[in-house]
Amino acid sequence: MIRATLFLSGRVQGVGMRFATYELAQKFAVEGTVENLDDGRVKIIAEGPLEEVDRFVDAVRNIATGKIKDIARFDSEPSHEFDCFSVRR
Repeated sequence: MIRATLFLSGRVQGVGMRFATYELAQKFAVEGTVENLDDGRVKIIAEGPLEEVDRFVDAVRNIATGKIKDIARFDSEPSHEFDCFSVRR
């Protein structure tokens, strides 16, 4: 199990990124959240088996080609605080 925290920058707010990410997460064995940040980025937390998280992150990269300028990824131990994947704010 792993926790990946992603920060997406570019044109990622106001384009349906949170809801597209939520729909995408339903196809993978991941739990976590997606939310808009005040600085214009989108933050995604995904916890699950390493292979599933990696596949999910790759899929996120592909859903918004042309909109995402950069994805910063930080891995850590999972917190197990989530029981599903949800949209915040």
